[in-house]
Amino acid sequence: MKILIVDDNPTNIIIIREILKKEGYRNTESMNSAGEMLARLGYYDDVPLSSPASKSDVDLILLDMMMPEMDGISACRLLQQRERMKDIPVIMVTAVGDSKKLAEALDAGAVDYVTKPINKVELMARIRSALRLKQEKDWHKERDQRIQEELKLAALIQNAVLSSPISDPLFQIDALYKPSFELAGDLYSWYSLGEGRYGVILLDMMGHGISSSLFCMFIASVLKDTVSTYVEPEKVIQELNRRFNMLYIDNQLVQYYFTAIYLVIDTRYKKIDYVNAGHPPGLFYQENGEVVKLGTVCPPVGLFDKIEAPTQTITYEGNGHLVLYTDGLTESVEGTQEEQLDWLERQLAGDHVFPKEDMRELMFAEEQPQDREDDKCMVWITLEGGNEQG
Repeated sequence: MKILIVDDNPTNIIIIREILKKEGYRNTESMNSAGEMLARLGYYDDVPLSSPASKSDVDLILLDMMMPEMDGISACRLLQQRERMKDIPVIMVTAVGDSKKLAEALDAGAVDYVTKPINKVELMARIRSALRLKQEKDWHKERDQRIQEELKLAALIQNAVLSSPISDPLFQIDALYKPSFELAGDLYSWYSLGEGRYGVILLDMMGHGISSSLFCMFIASVLKDTVSTYVEPEKVIQELNRRFNMLYIDNQLVQYYFTAIYLVIDTRYKKIDYVNAGHPPGLFYQENGEVVKLGTVCPPVGLFDKIEAPTQTITYEGNGHLVLYTDGLTESVEGTQEEQLDWLERQLAGDHVFPKEDMRELMFAEEQPQDREDDKCMVWITLEGGNEQG
């Protein structure tokens, strides 16, 4: 534990040092000016915050208020401008009894003050209080840093479960995804079901943050087994509802649920079976220019113990593209829900090949403050007409 003593009067430094030594605080350094203190702390060094050198080895500063060239209050303000120094507690040492000056010192960032002549009992009480505050701040910073590191790892794991693009002759699929926080509540996944069939799902968990992402990861863990076992949209959505409701938590204050749209695309018979569980409508752009909306057919998953989820079927001829998305895309646009959907429908029209970089620039650019933005996800499916396979 290191304490800096900053005073232009050598006698004051000797007195304070002796008091500290008798109380067991022997690791001290002294300097005669605020400029010397700033140089010692590396105030003028350009050190990245990620560097180990960015962490100060000083635990407390006893700073004289009245010094030539630069006074203690000005020096204290400068310390507050450096992230690696602003949490070092500063106790102002002063012979000034002016309450306005003392208030100015506290506003500048000092945590406390002692008056001259130095009272040993008062000085040690204020030092112990400041050091306790410093230890608590350090503990919270270390804990927050560990949490941030764990969140980054969790985000990498969460991202790893997302499906990779598929590019088959009659079926291509890819996605764009931009979570609003480290962890997200959107999830997309797709699976080859054999014989030219593919199962595709996009879901949006209610809420944000750790709790929503954990629920999302649970669904990710059961998706492959559920899709491969039940295949048909109605049965898949009902099984996900059953499994999600198994996560009953006593006394939960929030009712968790998720919207989802699940499709089975059969490229042999050119048909799409789907269930939309409270999700924004998918948009299917057909070769003749018609746009078919895959609208809601049942409530979101998790709201009720059992749900009816009738499968809907659409067929297609020739080439086309189908776009699934979460409401973070439409909510970033001003207007009513109908106006937002009309805007999105216009943006997604055109060539059936996924204009990935154009869509990224148009819809996934940083525009809104993070606290106002929702997760954004888009799944783009290109369907080639081809010839029917017998």
